[in-house]
Amino acid sequence: MRKAQAKKLPLAPDPKFNDKLVTRFVNNIMWAGKKSGAYIIFYDALDKVAKVTGEDGYEVWKKALTNITPGVEVRSRRIGGATFQIPAEVRPDRKISLSIKWMVRYSRERNGRSMADKLANEIVAASKGEGASYKKKEDTHRMAEANKAFAHFRI
Repeated sequence: MRKAQAKKLPLAPDPKFNDKLVTRFVNNIMWAGKKSGAYIIFYDALDKVAKVTGEDGYEVWKKALTNITPGVEVRSRRIGGATFQIPAEVRPDRKISLSIKWMVRYSRERNGRSMADKLANEIVAASKGEGASYKKKEDTHRMAEANKAFAHFRI
């Protein structure tokens, strides 16, 4: 085990919006180290979102991310031979990570021609409070609510 926690490397903001969150999102889209390809997919998706909604694609994407950001989650904890699902608050950094991962994962699972199409559809759905990534957030919250009785086991 390491003595000190590893330092987080600072992210460079993206070229178009000058936003570090966009870079973080693109890093999750990226496959096989092809970052420029991931940027193309992301920017194409935002253009398609702007066409469909008639609003700024970047703002719709940010709204979609906030809509699918979880507040609580359940964590497993073994107590006396039994494993309990204990509801816990999500750390701010983890909230963003989870919402990004869910959006990318469920856009990949969608039906569509290109990844940009699938991502655009997932962004529009999430901004309206629909879609698989929004459902995942709701399920996570429901699970935490159902296991509220075990909250006193919290660490």
